[in-house]
Amino acid sequence: MTPGLDNLLGQSPAGLRAWVEAQGEKPFRATQLLKWIHQQRCTDFSAMSNLAKPFREMLSARATLESLPILRDLQSADGTRKWLLDAGNGNAIETVFIPEDDRGTLCVSSQAGCTVACTFCSTGHQGFARNLNAAEIIGQLHMADRLLPHPVSNVVMMGMGEPLLNLDAVLPALALMLDDNAYGLSRRKVTVSTSGIVPQMDRLAAECPVALAVSLHAPTDAMRDVLVPINRKYPLRELMAACRAYLEVAPRDFITFEYVLLDGVNDQAEHAYQLLDLMEASGVKAKFNLIPFNPFPQSEYRKPRPEAIRRFGQILIDGGFVTTTRKTRGDDIDAACGQLAGEIQDRTQITQRRIPIVQHD
Repeated sequence: MTPGLDNLLGQSPAGLRAWVEAQGEKPFRATQLLKWIHQQRCTDFSAMSNLAKPFREMLSARATLESLPILRDLQSADGTRKWLLDAGNGNAIETVFIPEDDRGTLCVSSQAGCTVACTFCSTGHQGFARNLNAAEIIGQLHMADRLLPHPVSNVVMMGMGEPLLNLDAVLPALALMLDDNAYGLSRRKVTVSTSGIVPQMDRLAAECPVALAVSLHAPTDAMRDVLVPINRKYPLRELMAACRAYLEVAPRDFITFEYVLLDGVNDQAEHAYQLLDLMEASGVKAKFNLIPFNPFPQSEYRKPRPEAIRRFGQILIDGGFVTTTRKTRGDDIDAACGQLAGEIQDRTQITQRRIPIVQHD
């Protein structure tokens, strides 16, 4: 960040309007500026040709448009693309684009590292360095739209970090994604994923309800306490109640539950039936996204067997739930789900506070 200059890249539409008015300019200038920054992906104030010259000169003197520098740009054999971005002080975060026939999805990071420390996630094993600011979050979409041949159609806040533990920065970024003068995405095409930070789920519902995905990964509190340690603070009863409340304002009529299948740990038929019991007791309308575990160095887990994946999914389908099994994408460049690690200088010593893993053979 250039000292003494205001970075306008992460300003929400309302925030940009307030900044423009504070400079003595009329509010319509903020709309013009918003379109140049986020629709035209312009990073040079002097090139914003329909802005008055004095306004452009003022912008150049007082403001900047800065996002994280690109360290590496990798492309998978399947078309998946991953960028490693410099977050400063020896830290780096990752952004992943996944192309499909009918859409292009950008997986956006919200933190350099993560404090939640899910035991099967590479990001969690790296520890935590810092929160990203709004410019660094929206900057990932701004960058991708500049570098890709077609604009991003879907955004998922499923990259590095727990978005709801950085909600003050995530909310302005979401506002820009949804604004018609910026990226113009529908609420149904923007998804925030959470491990279950219950109070912040309520805040997201009140301030910016987009599609919600919950990283569940276990059907019981005993198992989830180990796999997703935040469960000890917000157990399943509280999490499911927050999901029910969120559905009252959500743009979709279901919550997507993400479930990483770990060989011999949570992928048995009994676990699928326990999951059905949990859904019946909670009354939450749900869709399941099963994710076969993607190995990474130092991992204590194994990839599930194909027959276990099929059996688990079929039990949920037979129980009346829409269930998909995520195709592994970008694993040859470590861009698959759970593999994002970046380069993190851990400030939390998470790796020294691991809970033993119990596997069922």
